[in-house]
Amino acid sequence: MAVPGEEGLGLTRLTTGADAEGERLDRWLQARLRSESRSRLQHLITSGRVRLEGGSARPSTRLRAGQSVEVEWPAPVLAIPEPESIPLRIVYEDARLIVVDKPAGLVVHPGAGSPSGTLVNALLHHVRDLSGIGGVLRPGIVHRLDRGTSGLMVVAKDDETHRALARQFADRSVEKEYVALVLGVPSRREGTIEGAIGRHPVDRKRMSVRPKGGRAARSSYVVAEAFDGAALLRVRIHTGRTHQIRVHLATLGHPVAGDATYGGTRAAPSKGRAARVALEALTRPALHAARLSFVHPGTGERMTFESPLPADISEVVGSLRSPPV
Repeated sequence: MAVPGEEGLGLTRLTTGADAEGERLDRWLQARLRSESRSRLQHLITSGRVRLEGGSARPSTRLRAGQSVEVEWPAPVLAIPEPESIPLRIVYEDARLIVVDKPAGLVVHPGAGSPSGTLVNALLHHVRDLSGIGGVLRPGIVHRLDRGTSGLMVVAKDDETHRALARQFADRSVEKEYVALVLGVPSRREGTIEGAIGRHPVDRKRMSVRPKGGRAARSSYVVAEAFDGAALLRVRIHTGRTHQIRVHLATLGHPVAGDATYGGTRAAPSKGRAARVALEALTRPALHAARLSFVHPGTGERMTFESPLPADISEVVGSLRSPPV
């Protein structure tokens, strides 16, 4: 499958297979162009930017196997990120890379709804130049954390370093461990969660476990501490899917506390009022990237970094450690 903008002047060419027989054009495209919303694809179809067998079509047009589909992408209007004086907690820096401890609430790179005030804007203020492989909007960005997730990230300063780090993420040799505060206490002290993840069939801003059409995802967890109606988990991800930990833990029945998207703001099953109040006070998912380990592309040395729990999660944990009231 091609991606937008790789062919010609913003043209993606696809061919339907046997699985397309009788499927609606808009649904079929959505399954293949997962970064695009169904409403946007419908708009492209109705505006004549999607051609089926060289001609126009409707979103509801039923497909047959072996048909050609062309999607013409309108040229994006990109605003080049400007350097901004935003405080950064730099854990490590050398000539090739930077490791930062991202605070919750900071978006990683500019995009819809966040044209500025991002980690990229902060990095451009701190560093003269960053790797260009990520494109205009994502210079130096090798991996991401959700807006509400805090913790460690590595950023590349040059293209060679970016490629080397990207290979490590692709072959899963980078070790990433998170700390998650979840509602309820898992019945098993440790376990592995495997479930393919894809876009939610109705709410396109959410992800969900999708037996068909999702991408394979695997997470493992250990209960580090159990409380009154909550637990602190150490979670390792063996794949890097969007919202992976949040989706997997919600599927387990123990959503990340404070996660409004995946059920983490429901009433906490705590006996003590203090515990319930503390959990309900969270304004973001209680998820923190606490440990990051990778091989330095320049020296060949394995580097490991750790980050303590931020104040908001730490305060809630402190309240949970108190006897129920």
